[in-house]
Amino acid sequence: MNVSEFAKKITESGVIVLDVRTPEEFSEGCIQGARNIDFYREDFATEVKSLDKEFTYAVYCRSGIRSGKAIEIMQVDGFHSLFNLDGGVIEWVAVGMPVASK
Repeated sequence: MNVSEFAKKITESGVIVLDVRTPEEFSEGCIQGARNIDFYREDFATEVKSLDKEFTYAVYCRSGIRSGKAIEIMQVDGFHSLFNLDGGVIEWVAVGMPVASK
């Protein structure tokens, strides 16, 4: 989904913002309220399985590629309400959306 749609989605009740970038990338700035699970971690799939499948997840990364792959993994694990930020945080910042410092 585009930045505008994503920004609206993350304000809804029951939506968890999931940042799948590295901790280093995350510390450079993230979308407010985001939880970080590094897609490149060996135990990424295990970490994701521990999340509550009843919630909606708005997932993003740097450019949208890792988050797309993360969503595929999550779908296999039984998650149903998943949204990917097209263009990732690069696009988010490019259109002037704020990032929080970590």
